[in-house]
Amino acid sequence: MISVDLALEKVLEYITVLEAEERPILDCLGQVLAEDAFSAINIPPLDNSAMDGYAVRSADTGGAGPKSPHTLRVIETVAAGSVARSHVEPGTAVRIMTGAPIPEGADSVVRFEDTDELERGGNPAEVGVLIEVKPGTDIRPAGEDIAAGSLVLSKGTALRASEIGVLASLGCPKLKVVRRPLVAILATGDEIADINKPLSAGRIYNSNSYSLAALVKNYGAVPKMLGIARDNEDSLLSKLRRGFEADMVLTSGGVSLGDYDVVRQVLAREGEIVFWRVREKPGKPLVFGLLKGWGGAKGIPFFGLAGNPVSAMVNFELFVRPAILKMMGRRNLDKPTVKAVMEDAIANTDGRRVFTRVTVEKRGGGYVARLTGPQGSGILTSMALANGLAIVPEDKPGVKPGDEVEVMMLDWGEDVE
Repeated sequence: MISVDLALEKVLEYITVLEAEERPILDCLGQVLAEDAFSAINIPPLDNSAMDGYAVRSADTGGAGPKSPHTLRVIETVAAGSVARSHVEPGTAVRIMTGAPIPEGADSVVRFEDTDELERGGNPAEVGVLIEVKPGTDIRPAGEDIAAGSLVLSKGTALRASEIGVLASLGCPKLKVVRRPLVAILATGDEIADINKPLSAGRIYNSNSYSLAALVKNYGAVPKMLGIARDNEDSLLSKLRRGFEADMVLTSGGVSLGDYDVVRQVLAREGEIVFWRVREKPGKPLVFGLLKGWGGAKGIPFFGLAGNPVSAMVNFELFVRPAILKMMGRRNLDKPTVKAVMEDAIANTDGRRVFTRVTVEKRGGGYVARLTGPQGSGILTSMALANGLAIVPEDKPGVKPGDEVEVMMLDWGEDVE
């Protein structure tokens, strides 16, 4: 057996960033920019009003106040999207809406509420300015947000909604991004039944393929379901070959020491086994390697996950998730962690790193964690109830109530904020 840390190191050694593709901008959410993004324009393109008000010469407001208003002649009204036809001369003002370009001659904006417009009625011919303003007041200068020619987003940036908005503001209908990996998923076992068929005696439904496919989608990749292979090499190979063009292959089941666990044998024959079994609980029977001659010269990364559903999901989070993120060009491969006080005891009886399903919540300025219930690797509801994995190191015999533990967060809910 190898350690969790060494296993992850070996996995990432075999993973490379995928090639770029050009896609419509909205489809790129969650992907990574494959090239630097520069702006060809200023944003905003022109000096514009930050408020609804009057564009004026600041010199015309000197000494103005509630008891000594300065009256200016209103020569035009300009809405956002329009450009003023008039030039602001001494003693004049242009009524202006938020976002409208500042007319020539004006150097500041006086807000509606700082004038006597309400007393005069809408669209007055004259307006009294009730405050003194300085040059630049309530004006957003051209290029304030983005200057023409500037680097806006660097290659390698992960695209969230905010980055999509910024790139849309540059007028980019398509983006060049690192493409999403296609991940083939195959369940194995004579006992596995398709969820669309009646459940016969001795069978269990194929939950693993669906939880793994959901995790694949959750982290931005594209799942390809290969179905269910029976416990023989011919069936396994036949199903696996449907994923020949995938970027990664995941199987569940068939990696232990049983008479019908054939995944390792097939991987050894079709490629290279990098490691088998990891010093962890749950998830010890994990196979990682390459299917040689598949998907190009380098082969396809292959993860043989355990059939127990919790083991499969935990090892996905620990090893498959970072591999997918690296393929997508992500730089941060780590899940967030917190220190939490355990309310329950956790035993570590055999010197493995233990990942226990817990619910974490914020309480009294810190975090507390409690077990989700029984922790058997076949109890899938223990994952459904968890928002984190409490980690007990290999060299620690266990955790007592009140001990502080490191928790790898699976997600954040209202109780954690």
